[in-house]
Amino acid sequence: MTLARVLAVVLTLVTSLMIPPFITAVALNESSMISAFAILLGAGFLLGLSALASFRNKPLDFRARDGFLLVFLAWVFSTLMGSLPYRFAPVDMGWVNAIFESACGFATTGATTISDVETLPKSLLLWRSISHWAGGMGIVLLSVALLPILGVGGFQLIRAEAPGPEKEKLRPKISEAAKVLWAVYCIFTALLVLLYRLGGMGLFDAVCQGLTVMATGGVSNRNGGFASYNSPFIDWVTVIFMLLGAMNFTLYYKAARGRIRDVIRNTEFRAFLMIFACSSLIISVILIPYYGSFGLALRFGAFQATSILTTTGSLRVDYSAWPALAQGVLFCLMLIGGCSGSTAGGIKVIRHVVLYKQAGNELRRILYPRGVFSIQLNHKVGRKDVVHGVAGFVFLYFAVVALTTLLTAAAGLDIFSSLCTALSVTGNIGAGFGPSGLLNNYGGFPDYLKLFYSLVMIAGRLELLTVILLFTPGYWRN
Repeated sequence: MTLARVLAVVLTLVTSLMIPPFITAVALNESSMISAFAILLGAGFLLGLSALASFRNKPLDFRARDGFLLVFLAWVFSTLMGSLPYRFAPVDMGWVNAIFESACGFATTGATTISDVETLPKSLLLWRSISHWAGGMGIVLLSVALLPILGVGGFQLIRAEAPGPEKEKLRPKISEAAKVLWAVYCIFTALLVLLYRLGGMGLFDAVCQGLTVMATGGVSNRNGGFASYNSPFIDWVTVIFMLLGAMNFTLYYKAARGRIRDVIRNTEFRAFLMIFACSSLIISVILIPYYGSFGLALRFGAFQATSILTTTGSLRVDYSAWPALAQGVLFCLMLIGGCSGSTAGGIKVIRHVVLYKQAGNELRRILYPRGVFSIQLNHKVGRKDVVHGVAGFVFLYFAVVALTTLLTAAAGLDIFSSLCTALSVTGNIGAGFGPSGLLNNYGGFPDYLKLFYSLVMIAGRLELLTVILLFTPGYWRN
């Protein structure tokens, strides 16, 4: 009963997200997409609202661990629902490519199978951007914030969906916390769209690019990505908002409440900015002979470093032509990711910080065998179980990367390209090296790999443990 209610909520929400593309299709007289979105809106609202009405007064049987199954199924269901507009498009994409595109959207992965996006109807491009934006903060988080008709506390769902090793409650009720986070997300998105307009973008481009950049999604409605605009202002605005999207959103709530000291003392926040600054500077120095000036090298180097670090995957230049050392720094950034509690993917900065501090403790323990050592996060002593959890997650992360690498190599790719592709889909980056590099295009991959990548992207978006847990025998035992 609970499962049916959650899926009814997801169906209603995903259907609601199709309203702006439908209005766009009507305004631009895109006949094929008008009928497609009209059918999907009618069927979706009829089924979703009817199901919600029939389940409203029925009791729920909900255990804490059920949240993991519900979140995973909600994400899969959203992906399948989101693939339908692609199938109705006037270009023949096929079911596999449609599912892959939808998975890239809700998992905020800057990848695609489309070689010429500018030929697609604008309403479909808008839907593509909206799916990224919705996936950025999370369909389930949106559900708990706006549709408390679920009738459950919601913390179980958020715990399964929210990225990062620790989840911090902002207010006593999780639905109130979700509303705060979504308010921040919406304000930042609106501000980004406004800045893009001031930078010379057309309204449609500003909306599409703003939705995906704030979600650290990275896809573009232009074949040339941000190179199509060739604007220093737009490039630097994009860098700033990629960073904002990849930072822990609870910090914005604290800043708004006047708790600036908590923000400044946040260990992950400081480490994230240090990684960004150092990697951007190193790449820029390397690129000075390539571009002829430090200003141009900094502009392009900082853009691509931020894009990879925040797992946005947006493209500005052909970094495959850069010196090998600069490419090496970008590759290292693929192993890091954004902050916990953000829209970014990857391992997350906080986990690297925990492992770095624990490695230091192990070295000190060799020198002082009787010493007692602990890690400190935010100037507080961290719990030992956090270290254990981080170590377990990192092992599983690289196990998934290894499996994905082997399956990709079995399809005929060289081992480095296979590894980069595996890191790209697992970390929800989209960009990489080789076939998944400059164009982020996965159209040439076999269908079975694209379906497998879709599952890996969803698992990566849900921090792996949520999905891997479902494949363990212990989860299904009473």
